[in-house]
Amino acid sequence: MTNRKDAIAAQDDFDVEPIPGLPEALPEGERILWAGAPRARAIALDVFHLRAVAIYALVIVLWRFITTLYDGGTVADAVLNAAILSAVFAVGLCLLALLALSTARSTRYTITNERVVMRIGVALTLTLNLPFRQIVSADYRDAPFGTGAIALTVAPNAKLSYAILWPHARPFRMARPQPMLRGINDGPHVARILAAALTASRGVAAPRIHVTGRTAGRPAQAAA
Repeated sequence: MTNRKDAIAAQDDFDVEPIPGLPEALPEGERILWAGAPRARAIALDVFHLRAVAIYALVIVLWRFITTLYDGGTVADAVLNAAILSAVFAVGLCLLALLALSTARSTRYTITNERVVMRIGVALTLTLNLPFRQIVSADYRDAPFGTGAIALTVAPNAKLSYAILWPHARPFRMARPQPMLRGINDGPHVARILAAALTASRGVAAPRIHVTGRTAGRPAQAAA
């Protein structure tokens, strides 16, 4: 994070954090409105699609079992082949789960009265500073386990890299990457906080937070 709050900035973060998620103490007049980390289970399902991968693995194992019998193998052969393939997939699923856990533990989202700060990165940790004046709009949607995700549309002149942001980026928006707060608890409440902070910062009604998902009909999430 940087003291310059008029531009998007990112920096490598190797120092001890004076405040969790912030590499520097907040300037005078700035205060934290909300801070939190994503839930590992939500990251596993929503980002790494662990459930879909598990279903795919099950289909392949069953296919291997059936084709072994079809090719003339014995039941013992089919069981052995399926067991070997299951072990391989089990290792892969465990690695994905571990990556999801590491991602959640290394991530910290912070909303202040002047910006959104994202401390992200597993192997290389960096802090992304998103001043309100650079945030054009936001989109909220439901995520697994009762969590939510908020994607931020930033100004066209923002220099952001999808590769650096991922997995904290809206999927398939590579030309103009959108930073995304993922797997956050009580997403509607956080969306209200962000909308109110944007409004207070600009002195006029901020762009509405667009809502998709099961709770799209609840006005509390769309307050801006």
